[in-house]
Amino acid sequence: MIKKEKKKIKIPKRLRRLRWGVAGCGHFLENTFLPTLQQVKRSHLVSVYSSSAERADFIASKFMADGAYSDYDEFLKSDFEILYISSANAHHYEQVIKAAKAGKNILCEKPLALTSGQAKEMVDICEANNVFLTVNYVYRFHPLIVKAKDLVENNLLGKILSISTQFNIDFPPNDNFRFKKELSGGGALRDLGTHMIDLLRFFGGEISEITGFLDNVIYTSEVEDFATGLVKFEKGGYGGFQVSYSSKKSFNRIEITGYKGSISIENLVGKKNVPAKLIIDLDGESRKIFRKRANKLLYLIRSVQKSYFKNQPLQVTGYDGYINIKFMEELERQWKKD
Repeated sequence: MIKKEKKKIKIPKRLRRLRWGVAGCGHFLENTFLPTLQQVKRSHLVSVYSSSAERADFIASKFMADGAYSDYDEFLKSDFEILYISSANAHHYEQVIKAAKAGKNILCEKPLALTSGQAKEMVDICEANNVFLTVNYVYRFHPLIVKAKDLVENNLLGKILSISTQFNIDFPPNDNFRFKKELSGGGALRDLGTHMIDLLRFFGGEISEITGFLDNVIYTSEVEDFATGLVKFEKGGYGGFQVSYSSKKSFNRIEITGYKGSISIENLVGKKNVPAKLIIDLDGESRKIFRKRANKLLYLIRSVQKSYFKNQPLQVTGYDGYINIKFMEELERQWKKD
C-alpha cells in the first residue's frame, strides 16, 4: 500500500496573517513596536534575532514568537515574510541586503543607512529581488498629519509660503549607540532631523536646495546635539526644521503658512499619550480646532500590511530613505567646511 503525502493547503492572503521577523531587540522594539504589532489582527510575530542569544530568547518568550536566533543567516531561513529592522544604524546596510536576497520584505528603522551610497544599493537590491523596502517615517501616518496633507493638496491654504517643523528633546550623552558615531552616523540630525526632513518633503514636495548648521550647544559628545536647516522646494516656497537633544521643554510645532490660510499641529512630535491638536485658520472662515489621540505606529503597520496583502504602493519607500540621507549628508558637509 502506497502512503499518499498530504497536500499543503495554500491559504489565500485575505484569510491569513502576515508573518513578521524582527532584528535588533532594543528598548523601542520591546516597549513600543511589538506591543503595537500585537494590536494588529492580521499580523503576528514569528522569529526574533539579536546578537545576544539571551536577549533573543527573552523577547521571543515575552511575545510568543516561534523562534529565537543569534545567527542572522539562520534567522533569515525561518518562515516569515516581512522583517522589521530595529538595530543600530550601522547594521542596516548588511541586514537589509541579506534579507532582500533571502526574499524578505523589509520595514527598516530610520535613517535607512549610514551613507546615501549604501542606501541606493539597498534600494536597488530590494528591487532586483522583488521585495519591498519601506522606512519607519511614522509621523506621516497620524490622522492629523493626513488631514493637513489633504488641506495642502486640495489648495485650501493657497500657494505655500513656508513649512516649519521642530523636534527637541532632552537626551544627555550616555552609552546608547546614538552617541557613537561609527554606529549612528551622527546625532540629533540623523535621529530626529531625518523625521523632520521627511515631513518637509511630505508636505512641500521635492527639495531643490538645503543649507543649515550643526552644533554642540549644550552637550559635548562624538555627535551634534543641535541641528537646523532651511530648504527651498522645487515647486516654490521654503521650509525649515530645528532639532536637538538639549531642550527640556519645547513646543515642537508643525506650521504650514499659505497665501489663503495657515495650519499648525501641536502635541504630536515627540509626545506620547496626549491628544494632538490641529488648528486650521483659513481666510474668510472661523478658526477650526481638531484633537486626535492616535497610535501612529499602529497606522503605519496596518498600512504596510495592506500594501502587502493587496499589492498596493507603499506610502513610504526606500527611495524616500535614500533621498533623506542625501540631504543630511549635504548639511554635514557644510558643517565640516565651517
